[in-house]
Amino acid sequence: MPPIDKDALEQRMAALGITEDDFTEKFILGSGKGGQKINKTSSCVYLKHLPSGTEVKCQASRSRESNRQLARAEICDRLEEQARLRALARRQAAEKRRRSTRKRSRRSKLQSIADKRQLSHKKQLRSRPPRDD
Repeated sequence: MPPIDKDALEQRMAALGITEDDFTEKFILGSGKGGQKINKTSSCVYLKHLPSGTEVKCQASRSRESNRQLARAEICDRLEEQARLRALARRQAAEKRRRSTRKRSRRSKLQSIADKRQLSHKKQLRSRPPRDD
C-alpha cells in the first residue's frame, strides 16, 4: 500500500469541492489480524461525507493517520465515480433525445409508405365482397 501524498489529496478534495467541515469522523477499535496492538487502539476510521451521505470505514493499516488519509481518498474515489456516472447519464439522455428527434432518411420514409400500402391492401382483402343482387 503506497503512502498517500497529503498535498495531492488536498488538491483532489478542493477540486471536488470537499472541505474538512463536510466530514463526520469517528475512531473505532480495530478488529481482525494484528494482535494486541490492533485490539487496544482506536485506529479504524469511520468517515461520513455529510452532503452526499457517503460513508467509509477504513482499517487498512495499523496507523490511525494513514487510515484517515486512506478514508479521505476513498471518499474522493466514490464521489468522482458518482460524478462520472451522472455525467454519463446526462450524455446518454442527450444522445437519446438527439436520436429521437432527428429526421428519418428518404429510404426509411419510402419503406414506411410501402409497408403502409401493403397493409392497406391486405385489409381491403379482408372485407366482404360486394353482393350481386
